Order: sequence, then C-alpha cells, then structure tokens
Amino acid sequence: MGLIKAAVGALGGTLADQWKEFFYCEALPPTILMTKGQKRITSRSSNTKGNDNIISNGSGIAVADGQCMIIVDQGKVVELCAEPGEFTYDTSSEPSIFAGNLGQSILDTFKTMGRRITYGGDTGKDQRVYYFNTKELIDNKFGTPNPIPFRVVDNKIGLDLDTAVRCSGVYSYKITDPILFYTNVCGNVADSYPRETLDGQLKTEFISALQPAFGKLSELELRPNQIVTHNTEVEEAMNQVLSAKWRDLRGLEVVSVAFATVTIPDEDSEKIRELQRAAALRDPGLAAGTLTAAQAEAMKSAAGNSAGAMTGFMGMGMAMNQGAAMNTQNLYAMSQQQQQQQQAASPAAPADSWTCSCGAVATGKFCPECGKPRQDGWTCSCGAVNKGKFCTQCGKPKPAGAPLYKCDKCGWEPEDPAHPPKFCPECGDPFDEKDAR
Repeated sequence: MGLIKAAVGALGGTLADQWKEFFYCEALPPTILMTKGQKRITSRSSNTKGNDNIISNGSGIAVADGQCMIIVDQGKVVELCAEPGEFTYDTSSEPSIFAGNLGQSILDTFKTMGRRITYGGDTGKDQRVYYFNTKELIDNKFGTPNPIPFRVVDNKIGLDLDTAVRCSGVYSYKITDPILFYTNVCGNVADSYPRETLDGQLKTEFISALQPAFGKLSELELRPNQIVTHNTEVEEAMNQVLSAKWRDLRGLEVVSVAFATVTIPDEDSEKIRELQRAAALRDPGLAAGTLTAAQAEAMKSAAGNSAGAMTGFMGMGMAMNQGAAMNTQNLYAMSQQQQQQQQAASPAAPADSWTCSCGAVATGKFCPECGKPRQDGWTCSCGAVNKGKFCTQCGKPKPAGAPLYKCDKCGWEPEDPAHPPKFCPECGDPFDEKDAR
C-alpha cells in the first residue's frame, strides 16, 4: 500500500507542478533587507495544488527598481537578476510540458515522477526566489559614547596636537553584493530578514571604524571643525576601514556620512586658537598692525588714567622705550622687504608671453586655462588690450619689447600686429624696424 500511495502522490504532485509560476515582490520597505518571493495565485488560478518551493521550467519572475532577485536551488544560488523587468527561468531542473520541447518535457516529467517515488511521493527538492533591497538605507543615527582620539596637524603654523573628538550624525549604506549577503548574513530564511537584526552590529562596527578613519583625515591636515565639510573623504575612509567586514564579508558599503556635531574639549580649542594667533603674528605686517592697535588702545587708557593723564603717558612711554627695538616702523619695513624678496624670487614671464582676460599668462595661441585665442595688440598693466602706442584706459605708453607692425608701403596690417610675417602679402615689402609703429 505504501508503494502505491507513493506512486499516486508522485503522479499527482508532478502533474500539479506542471503549471508555470509567476513570482513577484511587493514594494520592499526600508525595514526589510531580504524577503522570499511570493507565488501569485488568484481566484481564477488553477495552479492551487502545486508545491510552494518548486519553480517549474519557464516560470516568470518580476524584478522592480531597487530590487535584486536570486534563485536558490537545493541551497545553492543558481540565478541572479538585478535588471528591472521580467526574468524567465528557463533552466529549471523541474520540467513543465508548457515550456521547451514537448517530447523532451514529457520524458523529463516521467523521470521526475520516478525520482519522487523514491522519496515516498514527495518532491525531494527545494527551490526558492529571494528579493534583496538594493536601495540606499538611510537615517542610521550614530553617536560616540566615548571620545575618539584625533591628531590636529598643521605644518604651516607648526601645530601638532593630540585631542579627543565627540561626534554624532547619520550614515547610510546599501547592499552591493546580494550573493555575499545571502551566503554570509541572512541565509535561507523562511519569510524575510529585517533590518533591525543587523543594524545594532553595524552601528557598533561603524563607530569603531571612526577612529582609523579620523586618522586618515588627520593625515590630510584637517581640523575637527573641518570634518563636517569633508563628507566625501570621510565616506572613502570609512569604506577603506570597513572593507574587510562590510564589503568583502557581507556585501555592504557606506554610501554617505553626515555629521551633526563635531566637538573637542574647550581647553584644546582655546590652545589651537592661541597657536593660530601666534602664527599669524609671525608676519611682520600683521604684527605691526597688532602693535599699532595695541598702542592706540594704550593711549586711550592713558588719557583716562585715574592718576592723571601725564602719569599714564609716562608709563606708556617707558613701555615703548623698552620695546623700541621692535617698533611698528621696523615691522612695516620688514614686511615690505619680504614682499620685495618674494617678487624678486618669482620667475619672470617669457618674452613672448601674453596675459589672457581670465588672468592666466600664456605663451601659445590659446589660453591654457579658458581656451580663449590670443588677443591682438599689447596688454597694459591695468588689463586693457590696446593696438596703439598708448593705453586707451589709463594712458600709459606701450612698453618696450612689444612692437606693433604695419606695412610702410601699402598700409597692410597683420592679424597679429605684434607677430607679423617676414614679408607683406600685399606688396612683398619685408617687415623691419621702420614698419614698427
């Protein structure tokens, strides 16, 4: 009796599974990372007795935007589709007389029936469709429960300070490799894999990765208050740090990071400001301006001295005499000398160079910055382009070394008056010094 029952069950089940199935997935909410595909069965459908975990050959599977579909056959991923549209599974190991060659399908159906008899009439097979949420998963809030070490470096002012940063904000991530995510994270779930199952672990790892990521930002000489404006560098650094755990193990990647607050201890902040002020005063011009302002303030205080204005001015004079070696005039002279040295050290422009309207200095026919063609005439120091001997804007004479040519025989003018041909194309007269105007 058992053998007959198994044969009847195998026959009925095989025939019931001949119908093609249509799998779909409702809109995936942001709280679901993966869900099992649903088999569409309506009141008009005759496919009501087929097995849930059997996908007949030729079945259709709908894939929407922001989704990725995989087919798992006997626990192994055999198909993947991330392109929106309908996917037809025409390589299934479960035959259907409604797909492929009819004769071959009938033969395969009998083979399947015989195999099912050996399983007592059951299918002996498990096939499933899973959908992954590949959209950006946003609004993952984070905050640092403990301060994160951060090294503030600025070689321009000689700043090298170890401090501690507290920060908070949000980050987003997405599934970039569904097969890795299925293999190492969610596996063969019966229904769906919610986001909350993984978010706690991800948040802890994200905060742990902030310290080495901040170390990479420190190498760029960013200060803590600049972190909020360098989100791209933070995202790249986070992906580098998390690549082993997230990208290579789980198939996840950080998409964006947004900081709400980044703070350091008040004493460290004040120390950085003091070093910045001290570095600014290394410039003699700034130091002279600061000293001038201090002297003006001292004069105001002396004038209002309660012991008398003369007493206040005497004290101010004594202080100025003690610091006479570094008065404002000396500082201004040092600043002017530095500017002259910098101008002298700057490389001179080539003799045949010209200044474009964008401010770039070029030597060819086109500006290397904006691509504008070389302008005729000569460029005055005020920026005006002229053809005559004097500037039309400020009246300055044409500088030496920039002659403009015009044929003294026929009056022909070249397109580039500063660079004429060797001979006039109209009368053949050679261009020489007497053609310069």
